[in-house]
This record gives sequence, structure tokens and C-alpha cells, in this order.
Amino acid sequence: MKAVVDPDICIGCGLCADTCPGVYRMEGDKAVASLTPVAPDQEECARNGAEECPVEAIKIS
Repeated sequence: MKAVVDPDICIGCGLCADTCPGVYRMEGDKAVASLTPVAPDQEECARNGAEECPVEAIKIS
């Protein structure tokens, strides 16, 4: 599984990083996915973080 944050869409609210700090982190005023690929034990957390994004900037594949 791969999580990608689109920096052009991200508004930097930090909800993904708050929800799943093991996968997402804030870098400046934008979120980034810190694990690629996402570890199997973090997949559900990564999905939850993506679902919290109010602008749908995170793509899971």
C-alpha cells in the first residue's frame, strides 16, 4: 500500500498527522506521507488519516 499527499491540494490542517502520526507528518505547512510503502500494520491507520482529509489530498493505492 502507498499513501501520497498531493501538496497542491493539501491545506495543511494536520488532521492526517493527528490521526495517524506513524504514516503522516507535517513538513512546513504541508502534510507528507513518511512511510512509502506503508507498513502492513499501519494500513488501517493510513486509510483513516486519508479519510480525515477535508480536501481529499491523500490518495491510497
